[in-house]
This record gives sequence, structure tokens and C-alpha cells, in this order.
Amino acid sequence: MYCTDNPRAMARQGIEMSEKKRFGMSDDEVAALPLHYRDDLFANRVALVSGAGQGIGKAIAFHYARLGAALVVCGRNAERLEAAADALRSRFGAEVRSHAMTIRDPEQVQAMLEDTWQHFGRLDVQVNNAGGQFPQEAIEFSVKGWNAVIDTNLNGTWYMMQSAARHWRDAGQEGAIVNIIANYHRGIPGVAHTCAARAAVAYLSKTVAVEWAPYRIRINCVAPGAIASEGMNQYPAHDQDRYHETSPMFRLGDAGDIADACIYLSAPAAKFVTGEVISVDGGQQQWGETWVATMPEYFQR
Repeated sequence: MYCTDNPRAMARQGIEMSEKKRFGMSDDEVAALPLHYRDDLFANRVALVSGAGQGIGKAIAFHYARLGAALVVCGRNAERLEAAADALRSRFGAEVRSHAMTIRDPEQVQAMLEDTWQHFGRLDVQVNNAGGQFPQEAIEFSVKGWNAVIDTNLNGTWYMMQSAARHWRDAGQEGAIVNIIANYHRGIPGVAHTCAARAAVAYLSKTVAVEWAPYRIRINCVAPGAIASEGMNQYPAHDQDRYHETSPMFRLGDAGDIADACIYLSAPAAKFVTGEVISVDGGQQQWGETWVATMPEYFQR
């Protein structure tokens, strides 16, 4: 059965009629997201989630805690991170280790992984969600701006992956890595720096998925489309109002969609899946263009 109404027009009208929206979910809303797995799926397991202070990272951490995992969380904003850690403890009774740090520093990454193994004696899942970018035309990038995004999104992710892999290898324990990247497949005008870094992480993951298979380490990626998380708030309102049109479903995804993909890729259900990129984008790859920054007038003909 086909809907006789135009979904594009309906979605646009809904935005025009509403007040300026703030994206993201409260802790109550994140905690109430539906789960599709048994409650004890990650009992006696430890999951590390970077960038867990808000948005997608916090939703991922909440999902693992609700499924029985102990958590290691990290992020740059100490206040926000500790609030998330407190919520994990109070709402779900999770054991949590919190590290206010930057993944751009390999020494801080190594210290966190060493603390994880000293405290828990194991690590089962690492979700590399931390990252950052800013919308700007590539021709205007400064050297500092370019290096900051590459250093966080590519180098920082690599430091996390390698440190975890070395610990797993030395302990003879299997592990799973899930890297949150971006829908880079057709380019991302407006954030060329993060497109370059995230594509690099995808092919880095495919490469080490082969190299690390003898150690029983699986590595996969999740490529989100337009997600209604706090990260959306950094973009101008006139850009926010069109992101629902970047997929043929004419709506945004939510943080729970990404968290569910992470759970699947790190659970026994995906024991024969490695080196893959799973796009959670509402069909965006098959659809029209995506401009993270405002589309230039040249393309609006």
C-alpha cells in the first residue's frame, strides 16, 4: 500500500509549523529506548565506549549497561562524562570506570587500557565513538583545523584500536572493536576533513580485520546517516531543517539505531562478521546529495 500524501512535503510542513528544535534525548528517553536482545547478553563482560558523555556515545553505553556489561567510558568533558557515568550506575547498577581524557594522546589511551585490565582483568568490546569536526568549505581549512580533525578521528581511533589489540593478544583473549565512522561513500561536502579520516578508518579496519584474525579480534564499522543527536545542534537552523531529506525515508535516525548496530556487531550473533561497514542511514547512500554545510548557490539551480 502506498501513502497518497507526499512525505517530503509532510516532513517539511512539520518542520515549518514547529518551533526551533533542539536535537538529542534526555537520559530518561535514552534509558527507555527499546532493546532487542536478552537482558543478560553482556553479563560478565566489559565494554569501553569513547565519547560517552552525550549523544550517540551515551546511548551506546546505556545499551551495554542495560544488557549487563560493566563499562569503561571516556571523553574530554569531565563534567558531562561523570554525569553519564553516574546515570549508568544509578539507573542500571553498572560498574563504571570513567576517564576524562583525549584519545589524541597515545599515552592517555594506554593508561586507560592498562587501568581497565588492572581493574577488570579483561575487556570484551571497544566502541570508538569519540571524534569531532566542524562544517566548513575545504578550500578554507586552516592547517590547524585540518590536523585537529585528522588527529582525533583517525589517529585517536588508531591509538585506541592498537592498544586494545595488544592487550588482547598478550592476554590471549578474543575481542571486538566497533568504529563509529561516517557515511563517506559518496563524499561529504562541507566536512572533507572528517570524510577523509572516516574513510581511512574504514579501510584501516578492513586491513587489520585480516591481520588480527589470528588473535580472534573482530573489527567492524558503523556508518551513521543523519541522526537526531546532540551533534546536530551545532549546525545552522536552515541546514537542520533539510537533513530529513537526505534519505528516502524522509526522517532522521536516532541514537538508538546506532547503539543497536553496535550491540549486534559485538555480540555472538555477529561472530562471523569482520571487516565490514554497516550503514545505518535510512537509504541515504542510494538517495540524493548531502551537504553538511550550507549548499552553495551554484548547486541550487
